[in-house]
Formats: sequence, structure tokens, C-alpha cells
Amino acid sequence: MPKIGSHVSFSDKGLLNAAEEAVTYGSSTFMIYTGAPQNTRRKPIEEQFIEEGKAVMEKHAMNEIVVHAPYIINLGSYKEDTFELAVRFLQEEIRRTDYIGVRNIVLHPGAYTDKDAEYGIARIAEGLNEVLAGVKDTNVNIALETMAGKGTEIGRSFEELAEIMEQVEFNNKLSVCLDTCHIHDAGYDIVNDLDGVLHHFDKVIGLEKLGVIHLNDSKNPRGASKDRHAPLGSGWIGFEAMNNVANHEKLQHLPMILETPWIGKADKTQRPMYEAEIALLSGNLNGRFGGEFLDHVERIDFLLGKKEIHYRDFVLNTWELLKNDAKAKKADGREPLERLYDILHEENLFSDLSEEQINQRLIVWLAGKDILKKA
Repeated sequence: MPKIGSHVSFSDKGLLNAAEEAVTYGSSTFMIYTGAPQNTRRKPIEEQFIEEGKAVMEKHAMNEIVVHAPYIINLGSYKEDTFELAVRFLQEEIRRTDYIGVRNIVLHPGAYTDKDAEYGIARIAEGLNEVLAGVKDTNVNIALETMAGKGTEIGRSFEELAEIMEQVEFNNKLSVCLDTCHIHDAGYDIVNDLDGVLHHFDKVIGLEKLGVIHLNDSKNPRGASKDRHAPLGSGWIGFEAMNNVANHEKLQHLPMILETPWIGKADKTQRPMYEAEIALLSGNLNGRFGGEFLDHVERIDFLLGKKEIHYRDFVLNTWELLKNDAKAKKADGREPLERLYDILHEENLFSDLSEEQINQRLIVWLAGKDILKKA
């Protein structure tokens, strides 16, 4: 069975808070930032309830988790102050990660901004060499994340990551985080040719270098270079392809992390769909939610079937409309899940359920009828 979890909060009581939140979603792993990803302010790691968090993890068999490095680290920068901050701060984050006992810290490789890709690759490798030379006493690997190709970011191809890794002396301390949304947006066809993509990765980098998987659907078509995550099944990748990734024999041993967006009509009502997504990918729908929940999904299928709404056609047609018809998008910019929720709300199908509960059932409906037969 795959190890699947999500990004959880490290605020308040640190690792204890993160582990307890992960339990509520039925997770078998999770990912944290050890502080706010957009700044350098950090509480001492010794005060972050590490042992208490580990006790919760042990109780619930979560034996491998992931740390994500802050966004503000840019090893590709030509600006000396930005580069030096990136090196120093990443070393501090690695030491915090090591204190927790985590093996992989995920890092966005960096962006070359006003230079070019060749400069960016060399600069990132230079930074990684400096970083790793200063933390040789730790047991942490830097997992370079595959990127979507937005702007001047590096890591939009397996070849770019391979070029970086080849220039790093302590290559054994590098791994890769494969993000499904990012590689889809970068042009890799994981929907129709997952085995081909993995073969190409193995040839260029080596499957043994994979350390983490990020499981995210995409709001954009393949090759769009946009990097906009969608909840499971509600994007261009779709549930079937995401499930193939999560349950692939060559990937199952890796920690798999959902970074899917929270959804809801208003900011105060937005909630993550992690619990439903994890149950779907783990094959544990009935065990997690029970028969009444699945009956509700059947009722959704019956109602939408009468309206001739097919789960994949509806999602893809809506995204196509929003992408290609500016006038229609201006008139109605609702995304697929919001439109589906509004249909159920107008039909008053589940007046006793919360917005979150209805959206959870829609996430399962988007996986297709076959998933209910296996639940």
C-alpha cells in the first residue's frame, strides 16, 4: 500500500500539531515547513514538540515524513546577497530537518532571473556544493523538485536536474521530488504514457534517485508551464492517471504528498479534500467513510447522469471553456468543482451536509463509477 499524506501545519505545537492533523486525514506520511515558507523567522527546533509528535507518528505507523524548504531560497540568483542568504538559510533548514530525523528536504532548485538557463544550472550547482560541504555531518538529502517551467525557474526538464546533479560533488546527498502537476505542465505525458515518462527519468537521472512524490492534479493542459494545482480528479490529469502514479510498483515505496488546494465558496469555509483524496488513492473509501457516504455518491451519480453530465467530460470541457473563451470566463469563471457543487445545491440534494462534506463526495464521484465497485 502506498504511503500517502499531505502538507500539514507546523504552527502552534510544531511536529505534534502536524502529526495530529495528519491523523485526521487518515495519512500514512505528511510534509511540513519548519516555519513560514515566505520568511526566515524560526522558533528553535528544540521547542517544537518533536518527541511528542514522534509518539503520535509511531502510534499511527507514520515512519517517513518530508520537510519542504522555504520558497525564498533561490540558489540560482546572480545577486550575491540573495545567493548567500539562500546558502546559509538552506543549511539551517537542513540542520532543523536533521534534528527532527527526516531524510528528505524538498527544494525548488532556483530561478536564473536576468541571466540564462546555463548560468542558472551552474549557479545552483555552485550553491548546492557550498550548502552540502557545510552540513556533511547530517543525514539529510536535498530532493530537487521537478518544476513546471514557469518564468525562469530551473528544473523544468529531467535533463536540467541531471545537469545540476552532475556538477555537485556530494551527489549522493541529492534526490528528486517528482511533482505530477509540474511535470504535466512541463510537457510530460503521465496521463497516456506514465511508464514511458518513468523510463525516460530512469535513463536521464535514475529511478533510484527518486525520494518524494508530490501528488497534484493540474488546472492546465499538458505543456502549459503554469503550475496551478487542482484537487484530485478535478483537473487535466484526472483521477485514473493520479491513481496509476500512486499505485505504480516502481513508486509505491516513496512518501507521496498531496498539495491540492483547499476549496470552498468563501475563504472562511475553504477546507482541504485530503481525507477523501487519501482514502481514494489508498483504496480505503468504505473503511474511512462507510456505506452511507458511498450511497450519497451513488445519488450524485444518478442525479448528474439524468442531466447527462459525465465526470471527465464535464471537467475537461469546463477547463477548455475557461481557457479558450474569455467572454464566457468573464461571465462565469467558476471552476469544475464549484459548478458541480452549485448543481447539487440548487437541487437541494444534501441539505443536511456541510459544504466540505458535499465536496468530499464530489471528489469521490470524480474518480468514476468503477471506484465504487472496489470500495
